[in-house]
Amino acid sequence: QVQLVESGGGLVQAGGSLRLSCAAPGRTFSSYTRGWFRQYPGKEREFVATISGSGDSTDYASSVKGRFTISRDDAKNTVYLQMNSLKPEDTAVYYCAAASNTFVTTMTRRRYDYWGQGTQVTVSS
Repeated sequence: QVQLVESGGGLVQAGGSLRLSCAAPGRTFSSYTRGWFRQYPGKEREFVATISGSGDSTDYASSVKGRFTISRDDAKNTVYLQMNSLKPEDTAVYYCAAASNTFVTTMTRRRYDYWGQGTQVTVSS
């Protein structure tokens, strides 16, 4: 089973920054759409950001637009989520994902068929 591996989560004060990374050891996802989702306790996983297979197009949830930036480095087979101006409501488990059946940005969770194990982000007030 191919795994995506997230890293970079942790505890940060409100207003601070974190950068999440998502690596894909053993397999290349260079042309696949990639995304980041997050999940609050007892809630469904929700869309955060997506980047197209070419890297030319991105989309964001309205709650993070202007604060978060998704990017990809296909030479390193890695996707990043730069999170700035963090708020306590950003506290969640963050998951990276890959969609093998599309090359355009997608906010739809069911389009993603590869997932990481998640990394906790905690923002203190």
